[in-house]
Amino acid sequence: MPMMKRSLIILLVLLAAVAFGTIWGLTRSGDGVELTESSRETVQPAQESVMVYVTGAVNNPGLVTLGADARVADAVRACGGLLPTADAEHINMAQEIKDGQQIKVPEKQGLAQKEGKAQADGKAGAQGGRININTADEKELDSLPGVGPSTAKRIIEYRETEGNFQKPEDIKKVKGIGDGKYNKLKDKICV
Repeated sequence: MPMMKRSLIILLVLLAAVAFGTIWGLTRSGDGVELTESSRETVQPAQESVMVYVTGAVNNPGLVTLGADARVADAVRACGGLLPTADAEHINMAQEIKDGQQIKVPEKQGLAQKEGKAQADGKAGAQGGRININTADEKELDSLPGVGPSTAKRIIEYRETEGNFQKPEDIKKVKGIGDGKYNKLKDKICV
């Protein structure tokens, strides 16, 4: 019988250990912290900055550094605002800016026409009689070889949504202008 007493004692000790563990586990489960949507820690990405080059009809043209979510209006404001000769109708102030972008604020059309007349009169101009695809209006773009009214509109829409062209070859990014059309245009356009 001593064997039976020993087995009974071992069994009672095991049952006591299981009971103790269960009670202890149940009381400890109330100590946990429940995470809700508001208590979760959100990781915010570091605020980045962008650098853009602002030229044209602004008070202080040059490089400006702005927050990553800046718009063209913020860049113009950082350069002291528009000059009285600026053509605010032909620049999208709400456009998001990208790092490394050049923003050219055009002059009013009357001034551009005077400059074009001076070039036609034989006075040397910086553009050499070429049409600036970043500032030209629909009528000027339509006068280019192979560019009709619908392509001229697409060029302007591209400028307004994607920003100014960085080099003349970038005009090929506009739907409907491939290598063939570009070869006809390349001597007549500039940025």
